[in-house]
This record gives sequence, structure tokens and C-alpha cells, in this order.
Amino acid sequence: MFEYAPAPESRDVVDIKPSYGLFVNGEFVDGSGSAFKTINPASEEKLAEIAAASAADVDLAVQAARKAFTTWSAMPGAERAKYLFRIARIIQERARELAVLESLDNGKPIRESRDVDLPLVAAHFFYYAGWADKLQYAGYGTRPLGVAGQVIPWNFPLLMLAWKIAPALACGNTVVLKPAETTPLTALLFAEICQQADLPPGVVNIVTGAGETGAAVVNHPDVDKVAFTGSTEVGRLIARSVAGTGKKVTLELGGKAANIVYEDAALDQAVEGIVNGIFFNQGHVCCAGSRLLVQESIAGELLASLKRRLGTLRMGDPLDKNTDIGAINSAAQLAKIRELSDAGEQEGAERWSPACAIPAQGFWFPPTIFTGVAQSHRIAREEIFGPVLSVLTFRTPAEAVEKANNTPFGLSAGVWTEKASLMLWTADRLRAGVIWSNTFNRFDPTSPFGGYKESGYGREGGRHGLEAYLDARDGSL
Repeated sequence: MFEYAPAPESRDVVDIKPSYGLFVNGEFVDGSGSAFKTINPASEEKLAEIAAASAADVDLAVQAARKAFTTWSAMPGAERAKYLFRIARIIQERARELAVLESLDNGKPIRESRDVDLPLVAAHFFYYAGWADKLQYAGYGTRPLGVAGQVIPWNFPLLMLAWKIAPALACGNTVVLKPAETTPLTALLFAEICQQADLPPGVVNIVTGAGETGAAVVNHPDVDKVAFTGSTEVGRLIARSVAGTGKKVTLELGGKAANIVYEDAALDQAVEGIVNGIFFNQGHVCCAGSRLLVQESIAGELLASLKRRLGTLRMGDPLDKNTDIGAINSAAQLAKIRELSDAGEQEGAERWSPACAIPAQGFWFPPTIFTGVAQSHRIAREEIFGPVLSVLTFRTPAEAVEKANNTPFGLSAGVWTEKASLMLWTADRLRAGVIWSNTFNRFDPTSPFGGYKESGYGREGGRHGLEAYLDARDGSL
């Protein structure tokens, strides 16, 4: 195999300030909580000091959002659309800057932030800008809810921001958003984009901090809508805290997706789909295909091909354009991945990783495959949220469906077969919100995304994504 020369993206395209405040009412202000630092997970270097929002700071942000709601919600949809279109175009213009900042703060390869995340971010704003003056045709009413409190995760910081903010603004709501404490920088750069787009003050407010800040947003009595993407454990806490309050809630939580490969599948294509399904973004994907269910008759051939393919993946500097596997986002997440992987070995599964040099600094974990996995093993039941694949086999389609559904989660699944009838038969029986056919991890702003069971409820994306931000009781259906 030929060696690749380094092809680093320049850090000079982004100007990281020494410290950042909160974005409230169109301005950056100091936070009254204890400041914290955000680091580059690939090198552990400090990137910036970040203000932490207290409950009082969150209250000021919600007040600003409530005040702005009066004029923003009354604005004609076509006028709101102009702001969303403007934001989308600025995102495209500053895409390289945003992509570099995302990779620095998150650890994901620049190829992914540049070629996947940023085009989708802009596309979501363009898409929902188009809906802003057509809400009467969506079927969910036209009256916005009010102030939306939104809490987003660290795995797709800017993309999850777009999933939340774009439909909220299109429907006439105002927003108080809390980014993850390990990845706040692109959200704060988005705040600058809001200023650049002349978005009215208070329409978007961004408060940074840890779990206490998120709880203050969710539990604020003047927040009308809660949107959360993250772990099932935190989702349960949020569901309990808002029960009986009248707040509208959407939860997009964990997953343990099955990627089913039938014996008639195109194996080379399936191998690429398996790699994309679990090793994309270091496996930091809620809908990752972390359970591979392969038909027994082709298991040996498929695994041999998969191992050959993993041997070609390059792990290293996220800003190198040749990198396939970047850094794990934090020390805490790396510890969780190691703990569950060790449990897999202790329970009797066989562990395999390709030979690869692991950098001395930063948080890293090699792409890993477990074979001989039983359904009772923790690595087959718990969300690892890392580059770890559990392989199980099946003999019949009925067994494949039974094993795929044997999970408390229900976010996504993949099916690989050349037979359309088998594809549809399988998809009809899988209890998952999104099912991919002969592909995996494909996203589009026009398509709804969401899960069942412990993977949450509600949909984001597409026409369905408007429902979460509209009051269908307004009589305009």
C-alpha cells in the first residue's frame, strides 16, 4: 500500500478567540457561572475559555427570546425566509472556516466536516427557508409555539444546531440553544453569523455550559418547547421534568442499529456500507450500524473482506485530508469505549483491530470488530458510541428480524439485498424509525428522522419536522 504524504488543512482560516461569552439578545455577554475550557481532542491543547451560563443567565436569554417572539412570530413568513436564506448563504461562504473549527473542537476528520456536515447544515437552512411562507400547506397549523429551548450533543455540533434552529425559526419561534460543553465553538461562530445576517436581537440566543445549564433551559417555566438530542438516560430525565407542564417535547436519543446483510447482497458494496455505518465520525453517531447481522453462509467471506478494508483506513490528525478515523471527542467518552470493549472480551467475544499507529497525544481508539458475539453481551445491547462493531450471524430472514428487534432502541437499521421483495419484507418488520436500503447513514433535509422505543419520539427534518414547532390546535388545519 502506498504511503500518503500529509495533506493538512490550514488552521489559519479560522480565528479562535482566547475566550467566549454567552450570546444573548444579539450580543455577546459575560456569564456568571465558572468558565471552562474547550480542548482539541486530537492534541489535548486548550482552544478557548468558555463562559458558563447560570440559571440567572438562562433566564435573561429566555426573556430576550420571549420579547423577540412578539415581532418575529408576527413577521410574514416570506420575510422570515429572507433571514434563513441569508444565514444559509453565509454558512456556505464561511464553510471552510466552520469545517476547520468543527474538526478542531470535535476531533472528526476534515473530510467529513467539509464534505458531509457543512453541506447538510446549509441545506437545512435553505430547505426550511422555503417552508416559512408555506406553513398552511404542511398540515400542522400555522401558529408557532413560542420560545424553544434546545439542547444539542457533541457528535454533530453544527448539524444538530441546524436541525433544531432552522425549523424553529421558519415556524416563527425564537430559540435558546445550549451546545455541548465539549464542542461549543461552532455554535458561537454561528452566533456571529446571526449578527452578520442582521437577525433581530433575541431571535437566537446561545448559552454555554454543562448539564446544569441544559437543565435550566429545559425547566424554565417560560420555555414552550423542548428539543433534545443526546443520551437515553438524559432523555428520561427531561421527559420526567416536563411531564404535566404542557411543554411540547421532541427527544432524539440513543441507538443500537442493526445492519443486516443477506447472502445475495453485493458484498463489496455492503462492506463499504458497513464501514460507513459504524466508523464514520469515529462511531459517534446515534444511528450507527453498530450491530452487523450477516447471513451465516457468507459470514466468512464478508468478514475477510471487511478486515482487508479496515486495514486501509488511516487514523490520525483530523485536519489531514487523508484521515479516515479522527479522535474520540473526550477522555470520558474514550473511557466508556474502553470499558465496554473490555467487557466484550471478558464475556467471550473475539476482538480484532487492524495494525495502526496510535498518536501519543489526544484521545484515540482503533477501529475494532468483535466476532463470536451473543445477544446477551453488553457490546450487543448497550450503545458504545465509538468505532466498535459487534458481529452476529443468522440463518433465515425471520431470525435476522428477531435479532435486529431484540434491543430497547429503535432508531435506525440497514438492509442489504438484491431482492426488492426481501428488502420490503424485512423493512416492514423492523421496529426502527429510519431504514436504509443498500446504503447507510444517508441524510437529507427533506426526509424525516427519528426513532421509537428508547430512541425517543418526534421527527426532525422534512415536512414532519415542522410539527414539533407548530401548535396544531390553532384551528388553521
